[in-house]
Amino acid sequence: MRGLAGLANSGRYADLEAKTQDLLGRYPQNGLLWKILGVALWSQGKDALLSMQRSVELLPDDAEAHGNLGNVLRLRGQLQDAVRSHRRALELNPLYAESHNNLGSVLQDLGLLDQAEAGFRRATDLKSDFALAHANLGNVLSLLNRPEECEASCRRALELNPNLTAANVQLAESEAARGQFDAAEQLLRQAIAIEPDMPEAWAGLARWRKMSAADGDWVAAAQRIVGLPWAPRREVPLRYALGKYFDDVRDYEQAFGNYRRANELAKVGRPRHDQGQFSRGIDRIIQTFDLAWLRRASVAANASERPVFIVGMPRSGTTLTEQILASHAALFGAGELPFWNTAAVRYAAVRGTDDELSSLRGQGEEYLQLLESMSPDALRVVDKMPANFLHLGLIHAVLPNARIVHLRRHPVDTCLSIYFQNFDAKHGYANALDDLAHYYREYIHVMDHWRQMLPANAMLEVPYEGLVDDAEGWTRRMLEFIGMPWDANSLEFHRNARTVETSSKWQARQKIHRTSVERWRNYEKHLGPLQSLTDFVRTA
Repeated sequence: MRGLAGLANSGRYADLEAKTQDLLGRYPQNGLLWKILGVALWSQGKDALLSMQRSVELLPDDAEAHGNLGNVLRLRGQLQDAVRSHRRALELNPLYAESHNNLGSVLQDLGLLDQAEAGFRRATDLKSDFALAHANLGNVLSLLNRPEECEASCRRALELNPNLTAANVQLAESEAARGQFDAAEQLLRQAIAIEPDMPEAWAGLARWRKMSAADGDWVAAAQRIVGLPWAPRREVPLRYALGKYFDDVRDYEQAFGNYRRANELAKVGRPRHDQGQFSRGIDRIIQTFDLAWLRRASVAANASERPVFIVGMPRSGTTLTEQILASHAALFGAGELPFWNTAAVRYAAVRGTDDELSSLRGQGEEYLQLLESMSPDALRVVDKMPANFLHLGLIHAVLPNARIVHLRRHPVDTCLSIYFQNFDAKHGYANALDDLAHYYREYIHVMDHWRQMLPANAMLEVPYEGLVDDAEGWTRRMLEFIGMPWDANSLEFHRNARTVETSSKWQARQKIHRTSVERWRNYEKHLGPLQSLTDFVRTA
């Protein structure tokens, strides 16, 4: 075995594979040899599943064997099976930092960000010099909209391992979120210098600027790299970037082909969007939050006028609108706060009990404390969580003087723009056109309910196309609606240095333009189930 260890330590994995295969011919029931073979195959990018499975069968109490199998299963997109393998590894060895880190990665793939954060933190607690776990922690903190903590984790990772390209790429995201696109590109190029074929770094180079025919070197490299045998999760970002490149240069056939491939790969291993379950959830919201409920719940209301909510479908102009409002001297943009998703779950647990009204009252106070912690001085704080459209009844009952700005955009432009973005697993509807069409219809369904239920002065509906055509006019209407005086800085939003963590971080730094209006016409032959959404153009 000492000879095998020497081959592994020197990185001679082909020789290690051959030597281990020879030994297995004589000792086929040796679990350690199967584990070593799995590592040799994995390290060469070969299929190691059977070897890893065999090692677990023969070494059922070996935490490392279970962890190795979990890594292979994640690569194959079998995420739930990967979770089970890593959890078994941690049952056998709770101090196994690598499996805490790897479990965190799988949980992040599944969109379970809080649990992923806990896994990465446990890994770094157990092994303080674990550079990759620090970088992974930075990545999930970015998704949780905690940019300062994200940057600190990534910089710690690079202190421990200056060649850790994953940390460079995440720091580039942080720089881009602040509008520092040149600094972001420099970090990406540093990553490429270390790992020349890194798909995530090449993808980043295309995301934060308009591409053109002059970027021939980039597209040639991207097309070569994307053809290499990557795991789906690694091919995905570069496929989206290629889609963007071809869209930018108006080659719409190649653009859609790459976007379609990206979305098919993104679905691998993710929970499917359950249309029936989502429809039932919308029906429950409508049945629960009616006028009778609102009258009963209003006794728990808080009179604060500080909160401003921007809601709507993703990619409907919500980031642009937040950037405009947050450029006003008396307003603060808080980004996408997940508070009301959790609040809705907590309320459902006490609805109909003696604790119902005190829970509602407490949630209002807790939310206002959150806004106070983010900005103690701003007269208004803007919460731009698009999916809060699901919770407007709860929000209005608790905070009846809060103002709601609902962004509307052409339904097909909205859905195609979602399809063209690399959203995480919680947006499971985003990767299939029929799921997108279904989700949009249910969004319209619940918004129709809120229009009937909420007072007329609670919500302002802003058409994205109108905002683009008359930015000043609609900005004045929005400021008047939320009780704020005119501030010309709102029209200079593209100069605002605030952090923008959404996928629109580059677009939010550009002057308003019409290039995204009726973009769907370039893809009309590919619309499929989205075509029917044109019925909602007048009513959306």
